[in-house]
Amino acid sequence: MAHISKQKQDTVAQFAQLLKEYPIVGAVNMENMPASQLQTMRAQLRGTVVLLMTKRRLLKIAIGKAKQDRPGIEQILPYLKGMPALLFTKENPFVIYKTIQKSKSSAPAKAGQIAPNDIKVSAGPTPFAPGPIIGELGACKIKAGIEAGKVTIKEDTIVAQEGDVITDKLASILSRLGIQPMEIGLNVEAIYENGAIYTKSVLGVDEKEYIANIQTAAQWAFNLAIEAGVLTKETTEFMLAKAFMDSKALAISQDILTDRTVGDILAKAERQMQSLKAEAKIE
Repeated sequence: MAHISKQKQDTVAQFAQLLKEYPIVGAVNMENMPASQLQTMRAQLRGTVVLLMTKRRLLKIAIGKAKQDRPGIEQILPYLKGMPALLFTKENPFVIYKTIQKSKSSAPAKAGQIAPNDIKVSAGPTPFAPGPIIGELGACKIKAGIEAGKVTIKEDTIVAQEGDVITDKLASILSRLGIQPMEIGLNVEAIYENGAIYTKSVLGVDEKEYIANIQTAAQWAFNLAIEAGVLTKETTEFMLAKAFMDSKALAISQDILTDRTVGDILAKAERQMQSLKAEAKIE
């Protein structure tokens, strides 16, 4: 690094040391991050997170120096987007991501900005009267019609995909529809841990939905084990109860008298007798 100034060499060394010291490293995009909100975010994360920004080229050099000690750390390079920074922590990556996401606020889209996620315009009524707005919506590939004297959007439409540049027309339409797709805050692109990369789609999983899916899977597995006769700590008691009920039902159907079935068999005989009596019209 003879061509790099002493200051830049110190910066690379600092990042390389942090990359070796911290087990969890996040790629953060600082673009469009207001200074005041950044200071608030730093205060919230103080003691649990180190957040530093420098030029992308220096980050790549530091990552190159650290990859022998941190296998797979180079996988984070494609996620150094916009104004890149690195986040260093020893906390759970999902907890850190959730904390950062909670600090974000919504904002209207401006022409030239990059869509942070897929932007969807949902079907439904609008406050617009019939007029040129229908053509303007159509120019953004939004299907619209007239219902009850108002413009109605006919179907859900993805008007911009993550990474697309937002046009002036689209920004105007989104603003008029009251849609604020931009997020003001730290944008975590990915987090590295133990050789694995967690992207936003993984880190941003809906906890309630995830838990519900696990519960559903557990119930399906339990039902399958019961039906297949697989004995486990969880199924044994239910399977014994099921076996008892099945054997009792079989014994009753075949009129096999036991201390468990005699009452049911006598009750069945009584019902059969009453049915026969009614058919024979015996008073």
